[in-house]
Amino acid sequence: MNGLYRPRQGRMIGGVCAALGRRFGLSAGTVRVLALLSCLLPGPQFVIYLVLWVMLPSEEKYAAHAS
Repeated sequence: MNGLYRPRQGRMIGGVCAALGRRFGLSAGTVRVLALLSCLLPGPQFVIYLVLWVMLPSEEKYAAHAS
């Protein structure tokens, strides 16, 4: 599976950072640190995280749709 989906394992809250890390070849921890640091800057980072959490399918739904 090569798409963007929230994995079942490696989640901390919603699995968004784990999904982005898997998709772009980074560790989930690196993406989490980058997300945390980005919250120090002005902008809609938290809102984007929430939107991704709602919009990204879970691993089960992605696998069912891909088959």
